[in-house]
Formats: sequence, C-alpha cells, structure tokens
Amino acid sequence: MVRAAVLPAVGSPLEITEIDLPEPGPGQVRVRLAAAGVCHSDLSLTNGTMRVPVPAVLGHEGAGTVVSVGEGVTHVAPGAGVVLNWAPSCGGCHPCSLGEVWLCVNALAGAADVYARRASDGADLHPGLNVAAFAEETVVAGNCVLPAPDGIPLTDAALLGCAVLTGYGAVHHSAKVREGETVAVFGVGGVGLATLQAARIAGASRIIAVDVSPEKEELARSAGATEYVVASEKTAKDIRKLTGGQGVDVAVECVGRAVTIRTAWESTRRGGRTTVVGIGGKDQQVTFNALEIFHWGRTLAGCVYGNSDPAVDLPVLADHIRAGRFDLSGLVTDRIALDGIPAAFENMVAGKGGRALVVF
Repeated sequence: MVRAAVLPAVGSPLEITEIDLPEPGPGQVRVRLAAAGVCHSDLSLTNGTMRVPVPAVLGHEGAGTVVSVGEGVTHVAPGAGVVLNWAPSCGGCHPCSLGEVWLCVNALAGAADVYARRASDGADLHPGLNVAAFAEETVVAGNCVLPAPDGIPLTDAALLGCAVLTGYGAVHHSAKVREGETVAVFGVGGVGLATLQAARIAGASRIIAVDVSPEKEELARSAGATEYVVASEKTAKDIRKLTGGQGVDVAVECVGRAVTIRTAWESTRRGGRTTVVGIGGKDQQVTFNALEIFHWGRTLAGCVYGNSDPAVDLPVLADHIRAGRFDLSGLVTDRIALDGIPAAFENMVAGKGGRALVVF
C-alpha cells in the first residue's frame, strides 16, 4: 500500500489515505515518485472547472524512479529516472497525423480507467490526469513516462512535466517570440515564472510581468521580468506607457479569467499576438466587437500544454537547464509533504507564491 491524495468527489476536500496499487500489467510502468508539482489544473479538477471521473488520485506533474515494468515495456527499465507525461499522444488520430500531438483526442483516455483501490473500503480509484502523481508510487501506461534528462535532479525534473513545458512552449511554439520583441506575462505562478524565463531565453527586449500581488515582484524579476505591473483597471494603459504608447508585441495569459484575457489582448500593439495558457471555466465569457477585431489586427490563440511535443522539447529544455539559462529552482517557492497540498491550493486561490512542490 502507498499513501496518496484522493479526491473523493468534486467539491470535496482531498483525503490523504492509503491505496492498494497493483503491479504493472502489460505495457505499464510502476514509478516511485521523487516529487510532484501542485498545478492550478489540479485545483480546477477539485472544483469542477475541469472534469475527470472520481474518486481519483490527482497530480499530473511529476518525476521519479521506475520500480518495475510490465510485459512489452522496453524504453525504460527498473532503476531508471523518468518524467511523467500526463498527455501522451496516440499517434493515430487526426491532430496527431498533422503533427499536433498536444491536441491528441485520445490523450486523456486513461483518466477513465480504474488503476487502484482505496485501502479502507476497496473503492475504485481513477488516475486523475492519467498519472496520479499525488502518491508515493503510481502505475501508468508506458507512453506516460519519458526518460529523465541526465544531470538534472529528479525533484527538479518533476517541473518539466507541466509548468516548464507549458511556459516554454507558449513562448517558443505558440507566440513564437522573436529576439528583440516585447512581452507581457499575466500571472506569476509556476507557469508564469516558466514563461518569463522562456521569454528571456528567446531574447525579448522587454519583459513585463503582471500579477495582482505586489509581493511577487522580486520573484518575477529573478525569472527575467524587466518591469512589474500590479494588476488594476488600467493595466493595459500602464503597459502601453511602458512601450512608448504602442503595447507589447506578445502577451501570454496564464490566469484563465475573462478580464485577464481581455486585458492581455488590449495590452498588445496593433498586429500583436496574445496566447492564452490559463484554463478558465465556461462562465468566463470574453467579448469583442467586430470593428475592433478588424482595426487592431491582433491575434488571439489558445495554447494546450505549450503546443509542445514532450519527447522533442525535453532534450532542448535540458540543454537550457544544464547551461544555466533556465533555473528550475526559481519556480519553486514551497517544498511540502503530501498533506500540504490543501494548503497549497489555498495559496493558489489567494494568489500567493509560485510553484509548490511535493517532495517524497
């Protein structure tokens, strides 16, 4: 048996309890977690903004060591370090055939499976977003693990599974930031901090961080922000003032709220680009009028998992990390135990801190 954080029902608090985890079957891998990041998507699962079958073990950003493998698994072996991939591509659907693996229609099919049972009553448990990283150990499909990059501690590598891939991909794949361009990043959480670092790596000339919390300024500047704006009703005007009245070339929204998406769009120059990373609820309606869409000529684009292909992007990110260009530890503001996850959720709601990291 292993300890895990179980979501018994949408809207219910997490329960830290023991679960019965089976040995891996054909095509499966058992992993002992080294660390797991607490992502806003996990919070969205608890409150129903995103839905998966429950009861479920949450957690989708993690890394660890292979304990055992099932029949047919050859790309990893017991003792190997791995990064969990919560959205594996099937390779056969229409988006995959176009090379858009981040839009794979079957990526979350495994979330409906029963992968373990609660020890106290034998209740079936689902693996959250496929990988159930909020547990001491997990069993996942073989395509949900990627070899961990050499030279990077597994506790740090856990962040590669979501925050870093998403922030890096938002800049390099979705917004396609070019050297010398100006960038505004809305939301200085784990993904926002990764986005700031990615913008710096891309050679952005000015990087403006925006957040509701004045206390995050030092954190944002250490990640690469050249200016910091405390969010208000005049945020777009403040950003235009900082850019000679023009607005930024690129805005990346990492919050998922209608007002923030609209403000990010208004903060870009004529012909500017806005990439939306944040996951909002169906009640968050963003409106535009037809004339302003024509006049401003701006682009608004969604971004899933950073529009990344983890198998391709992880080695690139590893090079940046080993060269000192990307600082994984700069994303983490809290290192916690499994029972610290509820408090990490509360901090997220309150807009405090960057990434909380569960260290096992």
